[in-house]
Amino acid sequence: MKWSYDRSYTQTSVGTEKNTNSIEIIVKMLRMEDGFYRIAAMLQYMKKDKTIAFIGVSLGRQQFQSLMCMATGEEVSPEVEDIGREYDLVKHRGSIRPDGWVYRFPKTNTTILYYWSSTLADLVPINITDPTTDAAMHLDRPPAFMRKNLHRFDVLVLNTGHHWNRGKLRANRWVMYVNGKPIEDEGLADLANAKNFTVYSVTRWLDSQLSSHPRLKVFFRTISPRHFLNGDWNSGGSCDNTTPLTGGSEVVQDKSSDEVIEGAVRRTRVKLLDITALSELRDEGHISRYSVKATQGVNDCLHWCLHGIPDTWNELLAAQV
Repeated sequence: MKWSYDRSYTQTSVGTEKNTNSIEIIVKMLRMEDGFYRIAAMLQYMKKDKTIAFIGVSLGRQQFQSLMCMATGEEVSPEVEDIGREYDLVKHRGSIRPDGWVYRFPKTNTTILYYWSSTLADLVPINITDPTTDAAMHLDRPPAFMRKNLHRFDVLVLNTGHHWNRGKLRANRWVMYVNGKPIEDEGLADLANAKNFTVYSVTRWLDSQLSSHPRLKVFFRTISPRHFLNGDWNSGGSCDNTTPLTGGSEVVQDKSSDEVIEGAVRRTRVKLLDITALSELRDEGHISRYSVKATQGVNDCLHWCLHGIPDTWNELLAAQV
């Protein structure tokens, strides 16, 4: 796969964070060279009573947002319905936001949704009567939302990765469980092993469900790369490059850069959506310091500008759908 310039792609961006410099146009002119111009075909596919679901971390939300922009032509469409209540995705008391968003296009009965599940493990309050209780993080059980709604999906795209660290677990008060009780296996106490265990567990479960859901197509998207230099997000790290493809334009490797996801889907009917290596070449495409909510000295070198790299993830998805 190779990035190349598409000089005909001159559509004006909507809502891009890097609208203070010329990189906005450059990003939008870069497309994959190997023929992934399938979005129109995918949108046609969606016009047949389809539901496309993204489940994972905020980078999955960005892929969802990208597809919503494509489906709406980047315009506010009064006929598009917010049907979050049908999936219990509403802002509950005390919450900052709902756990996801769901929109339906009534003319075609097309539904596009995103559900936040940063680890793809099922989260259950340990004491439902105590609002400050810890949550059991069941590594061997897919999220309840996925189990409950799987029959409603035609396309499911999963992702996880960046939330597997001690800081996130402590901040969210998640306690890792296996077989209905706190983990006893010392190996699973290592978060890398716990992540691998969960990824393989949810993949095997989905593979076991596909025979009873014959119309369902499942994809596991590989991890999206970070590009922090000289520190991390909270220690002065930055990504100020504005020149595309300084590290090259072509992916030449045969294997995925995300060996965990690649290994998990091997010999299953879950398909690999491999975006890691091609996204690694686009370090100039991050939000960086240009966010409308930017904090002085804090750069976002994890999330991407929209339009931008997640559009290409959807082109790759469309090629496989």
